[in-house]
Amino acid sequence: MRIFRHYNDVTADCKGAVVAIGNFDGVHRGHQALIARALAHAHACDAPMGVLAFEPHPQEFFRPSPESFRLTPFRTKARLIAEQGADVMYALAFDAQMASKSAQEFVLDVLVGGLGVSCVVVGADFQFGKGRSGDVAVLGYMGEMEGFGVEIFEPVLEDGVEKISSTHIREALKAGKPEVAAKLLGHYWSVESCVEHGDARGRTIGFPTANMRITDTLKPAYGVYAVRATIYEDDKPVSRHDGVANFGIRPMWETKEPLLETWLFDFNGDLYGKHMAVEFVHYIRGEAKLDGLDALKAQIAKDADVARKVLASA
Repeated sequence: MRIFRHYNDVTADCKGAVVAIGNFDGVHRGHQALIARALAHAHACDAPMGVLAFEPHPQEFFRPSPESFRLTPFRTKARLIAEQGADVMYALAFDAQMASKSAQEFVLDVLVGGLGVSCVVVGADFQFGKGRSGDVAVLGYMGEMEGFGVEIFEPVLEDGVEKISSTHIREALKAGKPEVAAKLLGHYWSVESCVEHGDARGRTIGFPTANMRITDTLKPAYGVYAVRATIYEDDKPVSRHDGVANFGIRPMWETKEPLLETWLFDFNGDLYGKHMAVEFVHYIRGEAKLDGLDALKAQIAKDADVARKVLASA
C-alpha cells in the first residue's frame, strides 16, 4: 500500500480511486465494512481503492491533551488498513490550513483537484469542512456537479442495536474489558513500541520482562493481562509469543509514568531496541502491592498459569 501525506503530491497512478473517508481510529468492524464496500466498488469499476484519513486526528488538533485518546497511532492504523486490501492511503495533514477549508474548498481542492476521486464512500453521519458545515447531502450535490460518485454507507450495528464506535471501544479498555473491545474491533487491541531497558528486577527473580512505554495511544485499565506479542524486524513480523503483562505504576516499585512490562513465556533472546506489538487478550486482575519478593514471585506464577489457560482457548 502506498502512502501520501499531502494531497498535492499524489501521483497519476493513484488518482481516480474509489476512496473511503473517515478517521478509522482502531480500524474496527464498522470501518472494515466501509473499506470492504469501497474495495468492492473499486474492483467493479477497475479503479484503485484508497482510504483518506487525517493525521493527526482532528480531535488532537482542536482539543490537544497530554494524554492520548487514540486506539491506533499512525503506524498501526496504516498496517491495519493495508491488511484490509487498500491500494493507497491518503494520510493528509490536519493543520490550520486544512481546518480552515470550507466544505466546498475541501471537495474542490482535496477530493477533485488533489485526489481526482472517481467515487467516495462515507458513513451516513459524515461531516466535513470548517465548522462541519458539509454533510452527506452537500457531498452528494457536489459529487453530481463535479462528476464523482458518492455512496452513503449505513453504520454497522452490534447485536443489531447499537452502532459500533471507537468511543465504545475506548470505554471497554478503560474498564478492563479487552474481550469486549476485541469483539467490536474484530481483532485484539494492541500497543506498539520499542522495548526499553528497565531496572532488570524481573530478570533477577526469574521473570524477565520487556519494558514499553505507552505514549501515543490510550492507556487501558491498570492491571495484569494475558497477552500475545509480535516481534518485528525491519517492519516485518518475525515471531509471535504468548505472555503475561502488567500495565501500570508498579505499586511495589512505583514509577512516575505507567509502564507495560511483558513476560514472554517461550522467548530467551534479547529484545532491547526491537519493535514489538502487544495484544491485550484478557484482564486477569488489578495492580497490587504484595508483601515482599516471595509473594510477588508466587503471584506472577499464578498470573502466568491463568494467562496460559486463557490463551490456549483464545
